[in-house]
Amino acid sequence: MTDLNTAKKTPKRPVTPRLRLVLYVVLTLFGILFANGLYLTSITWLQVATGRVLETHFYQLMFLLHLGLGLLLIVPAVGFGLVHMWRSKDRRNRRAVKIGYALFAVAILILVSGLALMRLGSFAIVNPASRNVVYWMHLIAPLAVIWLYWLHRLVGPRIKWEVGRRVGLAIGIFVAAMVAFQASDPRISEDRAPINGDEYFEPSLARTSSGKFISSKTLMNDEYCLRCHSDINKTFIHSAHRLSSFNNPAYRASVRETRKVASERAGTVQASRWCAGCHDPVPFFSGEFDDPNYDDVANPTAHAGITCTVCHAIQSVDSALGNADYTIDEPKHYPFAYSDNSLLQELNSLMVKAKPAFHKHEMLKPFHKTAEFCSTCHKVSLPGEVTAYKEFLRGQNHYDSYLLSGVSGHGARSFYYPPKAEANCNECHMPAMASNQVGAKYMEKLGTLGVHDHFFPSANTALAHWFGDSKAVEAHREYLKGTLRVDLFGLRKTGAIDGELIAPLGDSQTVQSGESYLIETVLRTMKLGHHFTQGTTDSNQIWVELIATQDGEVIGKSGGRDDREVVDPWSHFVNTFMLDPEGVRLNRRNVQNIFTPLYSHQIPPGAGQSLHYQLTIPDQSKSPIQITARLLYRKFDTEYLDYVRADRDPVRDPLDLGQPGDPNDLPIIEIASDKVVLNIAGAANKVAETEPVNEPIPLWQRWNDYGIGLLLKGKAELRQAAEAFAMVEELGRFDGPLNLARVQFAEGDLDGATDSLGRAAAMDPPPPTWTHSWLSGMVNRQQGNLEAAADSFRAVLQTKVPERGFDFSLDYDVRNELGLTLIDLAQRAEVMGNDDDFKNLLSEARETFLAVLAVDAENVTAHVNLAEVYSWSGDNERADHHRTLHAKYKPDDNAAEVAIPKARRRYPAANHAAEALVIYDLQR
Repeated sequence: MTDLNTAKKTPKRPVTPRLRLVLYVVLTLFGILFANGLYLTSITWLQVATGRVLETHFYQLMFLLHLGLGLLLIVPAVGFGLVHMWRSKDRRNRRAVKIGYALFAVAILILVSGLALMRLGSFAIVNPASRNVVYWMHLIAPLAVIWLYWLHRLVGPRIKWEVGRRVGLAIGIFVAAMVAFQASDPRISEDRAPINGDEYFEPSLARTSSGKFISSKTLMNDEYCLRCHSDINKTFIHSAHRLSSFNNPAYRASVRETRKVASERAGTVQASRWCAGCHDPVPFFSGEFDDPNYDDVANPTAHAGITCTVCHAIQSVDSALGNADYTIDEPKHYPFAYSDNSLLQELNSLMVKAKPAFHKHEMLKPFHKTAEFCSTCHKVSLPGEVTAYKEFLRGQNHYDSYLLSGVSGHGARSFYYPPKAEANCNECHMPAMASNQVGAKYMEKLGTLGVHDHFFPSANTALAHWFGDSKAVEAHREYLKGTLRVDLFGLRKTGAIDGELIAPLGDSQTVQSGESYLIETVLRTMKLGHHFTQGTTDSNQIWVELIATQDGEVIGKSGGRDDREVVDPWSHFVNTFMLDPEGVRLNRRNVQNIFTPLYSHQIPPGAGQSLHYQLTIPDQSKSPIQITARLLYRKFDTEYLDYVRADRDPVRDPLDLGQPGDPNDLPIIEIASDKVVLNIAGAANKVAETEPVNEPIPLWQRWNDYGIGLLLKGKAELRQAAEAFAMVEELGRFDGPLNLARVQFAEGDLDGATDSLGRAAAMDPPPPTWTHSWLSGMVNRQQGNLEAAADSFRAVLQTKVPERGFDFSLDYDVRNELGLTLIDLAQRAEVMGNDDDFKNLLSEARETFLAVLAVDAENVTAHVNLAEVYSWSGDNERADHHRTLHAKYKPDDNAAEVAIPKARRRYPAANHAAEALVIYDLQR
């Protein structure tokens, strides 16, 4: 009986021979995994310490091993733990049992946190804060496991410390070897370089890091991005960036001519590479663009556009010159990025999701969030290789327009400023959209996780229309809504600019039959950080349609269209009328012929245009007259559309654009509108007040916008501008005397400007200190108060308003004014014999102009004055250098005299629009 009781009380062996084998497997896997984890952690902390990225292809392979070992450990670890706990649950040493339970729980925590970080299937921790917590749990838990295992073993068989030391030494050597070994390279581009070296890329400024070609397979690997970023891809495929190359029929037609002209001029298409750095990066960097027989329809690279990789593989923005001045390299990917095997693709995706830091570093750099990044392709100058005219001609320039605006918080001379500056282009053109996919982060505007929309909403409705993408057309339409406004502001009696002004108009106004009036109409830019229109200003078609109707019949009209949808050339267009040397309009985006503008009707951000429309009220009128004004946008005019249609080969190109001579069917978007009813004096038939078309505009702002539009026209309408700003002052706004001072400065009335600035400063609220100081500096300099002027300009450049994101140190126009004032002071000191002051002031002027060039390297004012400063200092070599650059960048003073007289005779309507004072006759 005693033997039987003893047998019953004998505890089970906690580790059987078979279970011991499982334990050895677990310990072996854990040891290797721990060594591997030490290596991965060492690289992570080494990156933090050095600021370098060390996650090479070898690191990615080791990380893949880490994932594999972790998954392999799950079954034996969980199995051993459960069986071991079951066999040990009744043992007397409760401390050892409890430690064992804790050890198993922490081991499970390691495995679960590892699985959570892998983002398996639909289970994915996207929130960065939550993911960070799980990461640190996974990092610290193995240390707890080692400690608990040591405590657990203290109550068991004796620990073989010698074996432990040997294992530890082996692990240390293994980790050190792995940290030192970072040699594998996953890139697939062949070791192929242009025969003529860097000259291949010219006249584009774009370069590859190695100076060699990059495989088109790498640059066109959008399917790879789609695996994790399908929501971004859905917006990107509808963007104008995606259709930037020969897959854009309009661009293809124009660049074909550019290539043809380049070949005729120089026997090579090299000049057209100037286009390729931005528009055709895939054939350009893969070496195919240079082929004079390049098939721009059938070659797959012709349809690539600006791919995901092209933007995200850029390594650096090398200047603010634009013209694609960036350096690109083939990005390094995790293993199996290019594999067609579905299993290997899943392994690659698993690695990216589990440890995305390396991928983020490769594909998203700090400069991607800056306006300077966008400037690489949205700031353009035309080199002599393209125009065969002069070394430098300014083209489109979104960047400087934005930089010097109030919207950016860097331009000190704006008429209006937002509550907070827009720090980059992305806030407008890459709005936040909700997402829970990889890369999403918390966005304050959404109040949830999101990403940036890669549709880049703006205005190119032609592409969307041609590809049947109605949603994209509507997205552009929605984006353009409210970017400008139209205000039917007033009437001037006698139909003359100096006639009595009736303003501001409400919904209706009484007029006399038989009398003539000017309908004073104001366009104002609202939600824009750059000039309107910008970019392809010669082919964008924006115009004002103003119609007067009475009893259902049109009695006056401007901006009408004929049966082919051709806009009346006598309309007001918000565009640039660009000419070639023969005075012929550039009507097909033929940049190689660009010479000089006949006129430019671009509107600065936060500014306006004041237009005059003449209407004579019919005699004996009884019925009210309705005036409707609309600002309309269409991507291309009919003339250019016919050119694009004629270029298309219907046999090879299935995209149907219509035929030359067909009506222009491109979408017309109404950006803004306004209306007013003119009741006839003495007539019984009147229209009562109606619901307004738009949100009410503050009265002072209507007067201010009208005055701004008149001021920006030049000297022709300054008196009328002064009258408008006087009304703004009466309404209690500082804008009135401040802007009146601008008028008086333009007229040369410096004393009047001084008085106006004094009144502005005394108002409540006061004007922006930076604008007031700039204008004070301008007036003081002209009055000879040079020290005061210099102090004012310095004050502007030193002004920062962090809570609004304002920093005016980048306003290079103000800095140029400071430099000119310092030169004036230096010359005065020289005359007075103050040699030390002369040298010090000259030195400060030099540093001031060099600071201008640090922001705008092509600045004409800075170069010409640096040439003088260096000449006075005896540094003739530097003086000659800046004289050469000044000659390069300065506009051709003779161009207007050559081309404009011819254009004025050839285009009477455009000639009329180019006059200093323009009145559009509604009853022409």
